[in-house]
Amino acid sequence: MIKLIQQLWHRYQAVLAYLIFGGLTTVINFVAFWLFNNLIQWPYLISNVIAWLLSVLFAYVTNKLWVFDAATPTLKSLLQEAGAFFGFRLLSLGIDELIMFTGISILHGNPLLVKLLDQIIVVVLNWFFSKLFIFKERH
Repeated sequence: MIKLIQQLWHRYQAVLAYLIFGGLTTVINFVAFWLFNNLIQWPYLISNVIAWLLSVLFAYVTNKLWVFDAATPTLKSLLQEAGAFFGFRLLSLGIDELIMFTGISILHGNPLLVKLLDQIIVVVLNWFFSKLFIFKERH
C-alpha cells in the first residue's frame, strides 16, 4: 500500500502539490478578501487586489520551490521567471476583477459566493499558465 502511494505521489506530484498549495493560496486569497471587504469594509475591488497580492506572493514561492521545482541558476533567469509569473497573474487578476465586478455589481451576488466561484476559475487558469508558460523546465 505504501509503495502504491509513493508511486502515485511520484507520478502526480506536480498536480497534487499544486492542489495543496493552490488550496492554501485560495484560502489566503479568500480570508484576505473577507478581512478587507467585511471587517475593514473597503470596496470589494480594492479588497480583491490586496487579497490577490498577498496570495500571489505566497503562490510564487510555493510554486517555484515545491510544485514545479523550478531551478533558476542565474539572476537573469530568476527575473524572467518571476516576470512571467507575475505577468500571467496580472492577466488572471484582470479576469478575477471582471468576474467580481460582473457577479457583484451587475448580478448582485453575494461577494463571498462570487469570490468562491471566481477562485475556482482563477486557480484552473493559473495552473495552465504556470505549467505551459512559466515553470516549463520540469515537463
